Amino acid sequence: MMSASHENQTHKTRTYSATAGIQHEEPLLFEHEHLAATAIQLPGVEGEVDDALNAFARQTPAGIPGLSEPEAVRHFVRLSQWNHGIETGFYPLGSCTMKYNPRVNEQVVRLPGLAHIHPDQPDETVQGALALLYELQTWLAEISGFSHITLQPAAGAHGEVTGLMMIRAALDARGQQHRKKVLVPDSAHGTNPASAALCGMYTVELKSGADGRIDLDELKAHLDDDTAALMMTNPNTAGAFESDIKEICQLVHAAGGLVYGDGANLNALVGVARPGDMGIDCLHINVHKTFSTPHGGGGPGGGPVAVNETLAPFLPVPRIVKDGEHYRLLHSSEQSIGSVLGAIGQTGVLLRAAAYIAAFGKNHLHKIAEDAVLNANYVLSRLKDAYHVPFDGRCKHECLLTDAKQEKHGVKTLDIAKQLIDLGFHPMTVYFPLIVHGAMLIEPTETESRATLDAFCDAMLEIAAQCEAGETEALHAAPVKPFRRRLDETQAARKPVLVWPQT
Repeated sequence: MMSASHENQTHKTRTYSATAGIQHEEPLLFEHEHLAATAIQLPGVEGEVDDALNAFARQTPAGIPGLSEPEAVRHFVRLSQWNHGIETGFYPLGSCTMKYNPRVNEQVVRLPGLAHIHPDQPDETVQGALALLYELQTWLAEISGFSHITLQPAAGAHGEVTGLMMIRAALDARGQQHRKKVLVPDSAHGTNPASAALCGMYTVELKSGADGRIDLDELKAHLDDDTAALMMTNPNTAGAFESDIKEICQLVHAAGGLVYGDGANLNALVGVARPGDMGIDCLHINVHKTFSTPHGGGGPGGGPVAVNETLAPFLPVPRIVKDGEHYRLLHSSEQSIGSVLGAIGQTGVLLRAAAYIAAFGKNHLHKIAEDAVLNANYVLSRLKDAYHVPFDGRCKHECLLTDAKQEKHGVKTLDIAKQLIDLGFHPMTVYFPLIVHGAMLIEPTETESRATLDAFCDAMLEIAAQCEAGETEALHAAPVKPFRRRLDETQAARKPVLVWPQT
């Protein structure tokens, strides 16, 4: 029988979505194991084994857990039920564009003529696939406002380093090897400085202005003969559009540098505005985000890079070209930076993107950006009185809040995020961008309904009301519904236990 105190606590905390917390514990495989069970048996080696191979023979047991097939399958299925995914509920991660992925995309990539091909097949045997990918190149070029595309990069960070490799090659071709300084706004994604370092360049941070955008005077102060490039995200990671974008590009070009566009937030612009028209020289496109692919946890992804005529000679090979009605792979080009992937790209991810674009069509593609921006501003409008908004004005595809009002009551962003779990929601992105203390970055995307957004906002408003009422003890204890309570996430990241101790 439920105790009175437990019953009161249950009625006190409302769940705003279909997710009501983790339902069961699940031990590790090694904690399940017992010696009697075997899921599969492999035959022994017959005949003599070459002496050279004997050197690699295992001297001790492999330490594989003894489990039957049902035990192994149930273990992994139960683990999958611990996960929160876009098919489970709302995923409001800012800067990540976790939109719903239409099932028609999955049907397309599972067609035998696409799913069963191999990267090394002769061009003549994969004309259909090459035609689809070539068409995607054309669409991406038109959408982004550039003249040339490489589909090779495997994700956004890979696209970044590919773009900077081309910028490096272009500067070297001009005889400007001394240009190694890359300007990076302090609101940039953390991969931007890493990509520059991989290309033998160093970064200089640009401090954002009071409005969260690039400060023109700060930019001018750092432009000189050593400037190789400016890396910028537009809209930026504060959800704000860089309204001075044309002047920014003109200043960098006048100083002899090039402008790299981080396309992580293209979802706010697609079909409405084109980065190439703004003066940007190079842009990576996270097709797994803007044009939908189930992603997260390290993959899968696709990061095609679009460039203008200045950088086109340095594009990676192989590239898909069209000769009459025939498609082929161009394997060499005099000034190319070479290959950056073992194939022409992440074909499954790219074809999902093609399906998503085709579903909207040229006349309706703008609805992606318009609905994403509308949803973000709806969330901002509902929450702006209960939470601190660091920058004035409307946002683009994501809205930025802080914990300034709640911190007065001893409640921080992490407490708010953990309480959201008990209320049935995956938390938003927390503590990013770093330029804002106690940041909460919320990106609803275009695929969420008003009912879902209202439920999320209601949960956020309940948390704010708890703070105002002084009912903060529950927030510090959250989450209480999952089997795993609040962890030391810093230590978990820095000192993970990755190996089961063998006895």
